[in-house]
Amino acid sequence: MTERRRLRRIRLWLGLFVCGLVVAGLTAFPLEPETRLIVDWLRGPGAGFASRLPALAAWLELVHAGLAASYARYPFLAYGTDWLAFAHLTIAVAFAGPLRDPVRNKWVVEFGMIACLMVIPLALICGPLRGIPGFWTLIDISFGVTGIVPLLLAYRHIRILDRAAA
Repeated sequence: MTERRRLRRIRLWLGLFVCGLVVAGLTAFPLEPETRLIVDWLRGPGAGFASRLPALAAWLELVHAGLAASYARYPFLAYGTDWLAFAHLTIAVAFAGPLRDPVRNKWVVEFGMIACLMVIPLALICGPLRGIPGFWTLIDISFGVTGIVPLLLAYRHIRILDRAAA
């Protein structure tokens, strides 16, 4: 494979990861309206889904009720998820370096892979402490597992370019 093609693949995988971070960041801002839409859908056209997975539907309704009640009485609590969104967007910006020069900035990709791996113990420890159902903990873990895939694919190509340059 040519260096140019390898760089294109690296940028494709990193771009996919960055898009995921941006989407996750942007969707962390409007949590209450998003959960309201999901619950409305579950009660309406999505009612078939709710009857097939009642535990998930009940959990989503509880999450929405908690967000709605908390934000109505204590709107400053939403500031925490604003910072979560900001963190996702800021980490996405950090990947500008590897998109420009992947070999020189491979440490950012390594950082991203470490962060993806750290999702697993965080979810396994904090999920039960916060009363998060086991099925939702698995969904949280899936973000780390899914996120690491494009990073590993990009990193494999970065290592090849790095060895070729040395």
